[in-house]
Amino acid sequence: MPAETSLQSGGSVTADDLARDLAGLDQLDFAQERRAPLAIRLWSALWPKLAAIGVAVLVWQIAYWLELKPSFVLPSPSAVGAELWEQLGTPELWRAVGSTMRRALLGFAVSLVIGGAIGIAVTRSRLLRTAIGSLITGLQTMPSIAWFPLAILLFKISEQAILFVVVLGAAPSIANGIIAGVDSVPPILRRVGITMGANTPQMYRDFVIPAAMPTMLTGLKQGWAFSWRSLMAGELLVIIPGTQSLGTRLQFAREFSDATGLIATMVVILVIGILVDSLVFGKLERTVLTRRGLRLDDKNPAEKLVVRRSLMAASVGR
Repeated sequence: MPAETSLQSGGSVTADDLARDLAGLDQLDFAQERRAPLAIRLWSALWPKLAAIGVAVLVWQIAYWLELKPSFVLPSPSAVGAELWEQLGTPELWRAVGSTMRRALLGFAVSLVIGGAIGIAVTRSRLLRTAIGSLITGLQTMPSIAWFPLAILLFKISEQAILFVVVLGAAPSIANGIIAGVDSVPPILRRVGITMGANTPQMYRDFVIPAAMPTMLTGLKQGWAFSWRSLMAGELLVIIPGTQSLGTRLQFAREFSDATGLIATMVVILVIGILVDSLVFGKLERTVLTRRGLRLDDKNPAEKLVVRRSLMAASVGR
């Protein structure tokens, strides 16, 4: 006999009735929620960013019109745009971008290995957490630029000095993200793993890491932000002869009082940061949250169907 559920109006319907009505609603949803054309989806994602950029440029232009600073200190947006367009056609800029990105990726990779190892070790050992837990937080809050005098003493003016500071800036954030993620795992998941006979590697692989991934991803984003800022400071302070980078271009523009070139290089640095956050970490975060059921994918009507059927089953079960 089909199960029945009572409605607030006083009537009752069977599970078959709910399923039949739900099927009709599902068809309406699928008809209404078909994915929009690619051009419309791209425009929907881009126009808020373009509007924000437009507001910022407008404020900049107004400051230029009001002559708050001399034009050789604060050039107009059009002058900076022309300079940036000219630089984009030169190989020197792309060599500088390539050199900076190589350092950034290497520093972040080393930080990921070191920070990940420290974070996992701290979560496994209460003694280690007591010994260095506060130290990790202290290192995370320490300004990266404070490490450069020591880095130069240890490694002279070299790539190793820059890498040293980048790792010290990013690894503590990654370690803290892993620690916070593991600490936030519900105890019931660990009990489920123990009940299923999972050993320590299986427990982390199948239960702990998947549950902790959203918080760990936040630590990775913070680690990238710290490594990027540390790298920019390093390239400004540690100028290696014969090596082009975005930091050296900033420093040379400042020394020659080239405000237009300086701001153009700053725009390049800003755009790289936005692209990495949007195309790498933003996409990764959306994927992780959707797979963990923490974010409903509006572009996937089938997912909404699954959620609705689950709610219907739960109401019938009651």
